[in-house]
Amino acid sequence: MNESKSDLILHPVRMRILQSLINQRLSVQQLKEFLPDVPQATLYRHLKKLSDAEIIHVVDEIPNRGTVEKIYALQADNAVISPNEIANMSSDEHMTLFIKFMANILGEFENYTKQDNYNILEDGVSFRQANIYLTDEEFANVTKEMAGALTKVLYNKPTTERKRRTFATIMIPEPRGD
Repeated sequence: MNESKSDLILHPVRMRILQSLINQRLSVQQLKEFLPDVPQATLYRHLKKLSDAEIIHVVDEIPNRGTVEKIYALQADNAVISPNEIANMSSDEHMTLFIKFMANILGEFENYTKQDNYNILEDGVSFRQANIYLTDEEFANVTKEMAGALTKVLYNKPTTERKRRTFATIMIPEPRGD
């Protein structure tokens, strides 16, 4: 059975691979630094699925001790669900996308809370909901400002001082009064 692009992209491990490849080219060993909890065989399996679907591609092959080390990058146009694809989805397909997205967030939180020693307050865990009233122009400006703030830190490399933090946004307008 062929998986849809959204199924391929929204799988928890594959989503993390794609996030790691944003604006950078990485080998499997480098990806392992971003995904230390993913077994190498699992990583290779998901890389193959993404490559076969042309969501990622090999941009370089470097000979290394008798083997060839592949360097992966996002296939720019295929690594996202396009606005056109989203516009052509049914209500049920939109719900399925949202449920998969939420399942990924739930999985991240579950992995966090499964630790033996965690502290929600010290670790800066936060989840909030706020209703705000904005014109379309104000909404566009706020969205642009948020994107700008995130872009400044989106490409930070992991270090011993930096913790990976999942930042997710959901924006839902009130139902139309049609």
